[in-house]
Amino acid sequence: MPKPCKLAAGNWKMNGLRADLSEAESLARAFTAASCGILICPPATLIAPMAEALAGSAVMVGAQDCHPAEKGAHTGDISAQMLVDAGARHVILGHSERRADHGETSHLVAAKAAAAQAAGLVTIICLGESEVQRDAGQTLGVVLAQLADSLPAGAEAANTVIAYEPIWAIGTGRVPSVAQIAEVHDALRAKLPDPAISLLYGGSVKPDNATEIFAVENVDGALVGGASLKAADFGRIITALHAA
Repeated sequence: MPKPCKLAAGNWKMNGLRADLSEAESLARAFTAASCGILICPPATLIAPMAEALAGSAVMVGAQDCHPAEKGAHTGDISAQMLVDAGARHVILGHSERRADHGETSHLVAAKAAAAQAAGLVTIICLGESEVQRDAGQTLGVVLAQLADSLPAGAEAANTVIAYEPIWAIGTGRVPSVAQIAEVHDALRAKLPDPAISLLYGGSVKPDNATEIFAVENVDGALVGGASLKAADFGRIITALHAA
């Protein structure tokens, strides 16, 4: 049975200008070959120039969202095919910031994922519980329900990655215990339609805790926020994943 692929994915969120392309280029120079995939998802304005700058390197470029429609009267939105045209190979969907700030439901995430996969993009589908839900003992119920409702038909290892990001750990410096991460990732693995789908952990992943996180069974990589903005920091996380 094929094993899940390792992936270090950087989510730049609403950060980065053309001057910051040098960080991505530094990363590409440092990792000409690695046993894991390397992905950077910059703001939409940087997808095309970053894809051009990294062409032929080991670093892939992705996007942070897409619309479920192919085209139409959707001011300010961007379609999956437009992302492909700009040079993206992956797209992050269902991030907790999209779910909270834009009211995105899991069913909408599934529709976006179906459109993205039809366009040839690999979808990184995010799941995660709030602090209130964690404290109430609802973590597995919440995360598994999100998984069931966010996956489109035909989800498999070739087109889908799952990222578990506990909301209370994103950007806070707080990280679940190894046992807590293992519990969720084990439960997700048991429910995946394809056991070779990669499972990433996200939420305050940093160079100094990456090795411990990557030692957890069923953790195949990380979706990294702030630490992916600097090549030196993201590089140390990639090195830890390479060694895991």
